[in-house]
Amino acid sequence: MRSKFSNAGFGKYSDTDRVYTQRFSVTFEYPISFTRNIFCPGNETLIEALSVQTDKGVRVCVLVDQGVVQQIPNLEEQLRHYLQAWPQVVIASSNSFKVIQGGERAKNNPGLVGQLQRWLVEEGLDRHSYLVGIGGGAVLDLAGFVASTVHRGIRHVRVPTTVLAQNDSGVGVKNGVNAFGTKNLIGTFQPPAAVINDSAFIDVLPDREKRAGMAEAVKVALIRDADFFEWLEENACLLAGFAAEPLRMLIRRCALLHLRQIAQGGDPFERETARPLDFGHWLAHRLEALANYNIRHGEAVAIGILIDTRYSVLAGLLSPESDQRVLRLLRTLGFPLWHDALGSIEGGYHHLLQGLEEFRQHLGGRLTITLLSGIGTGVEVNTIEPRRIVQSLDWLSMQAGQ
Repeated sequence: MRSKFSNAGFGKYSDTDRVYTQRFSVTFEYPISFTRNIFCPGNETLIEALSVQTDKGVRVCVLVDQGVVQQIPNLEEQLRHYLQAWPQVVIASSNSFKVIQGGERAKNNPGLVGQLQRWLVEEGLDRHSYLVGIGGGAVLDLAGFVASTVHRGIRHVRVPTTVLAQNDSGVGVKNGVNAFGTKNLIGTFQPPAAVINDSAFIDVLPDREKRAGMAEAVKVALIRDADFFEWLEENACLLAGFAAEPLRMLIRRCALLHLRQIAQGGDPFERETARPLDFGHWLAHRLEALANYNIRHGEAVAIGILIDTRYSVLAGLLSPESDQRVLRLLRTLGFPLWHDALGSIEGGYHHLLQGLEEFRQHLGGRLTITLLSGIGTGVEVNTIEPRRIVQSLDWLSMQAGQ
């Protein structure tokens, strides 16, 4: 016999029951701030994110992406001066700042996880302390994972510094590192305490990084917002030239669409099999590995979007002219449409197809792929035909002039 606890006093159960059902809910809430020049003395966005109910201040450690330091050499000095101006809020020692190499290599180093965990313990951080991550998506993934595994969860604040991190990964709830040749195999779901998007970081970003982050905007527009896709088409030339205001609008609108999906999609911690925000990603993750991560994540996603869009047409789900619209947009934005790793074949087998099996395992055993039934409308399917993937690759090869 199964019994459910009552809401008050556990009054409705019997001593003869064999199974009792525990049920409770947890509400998550965190601010996503859009600001500029976060470390200027008059900008209190970060301090507000670090404020807790204490009369002695909170301990803070800061993990910084080396690529950001290269673009802003005096960043650490700025940050130290900023935090020192708030001694009643922040406790930070001379060892509270650490710079690490960014990109996927940060997530491919299992020894680094242990080093960072030890660092937080040695700095005396507890569950009321904060780890602030400043950098691209890979460093934020790593920082969040480290924070979520020390004391079963130190609070972490994300300061994304790339387009990709500000409009997608940085505003979500996932943390992780790569392991055993698989991207994000080991990780946690723990929302950040706050996310702070500072547009000043985008100004100094290399053009290739700015462009790479636009792929996620195309992705979320294709599966959720036809109006946004049309806006991207109308502003593609300005975005290709990295005009500041259109780029800020892209980041904000893309971030809000991701937030809406996480909050209203019914599966924020990915317990189900559908992953709509991973449209184009099964191929992208495999392509990154085949290319030894010498391709940007956003560049791989752009190619994955094209393959899945073309597949949608071949499967009769999407009108034929739609794939040309997506192709034109990504081409205008300046994305490379081909990578040599796409042609990796052995014994007639396309190595990219292994990405489907890896994605199936990631989903828990049942393959669910998001395709398109229209611009702005995603649809889930459970069967993918390898021959159509190969046909889609052949189509892309022709479009790219290979």
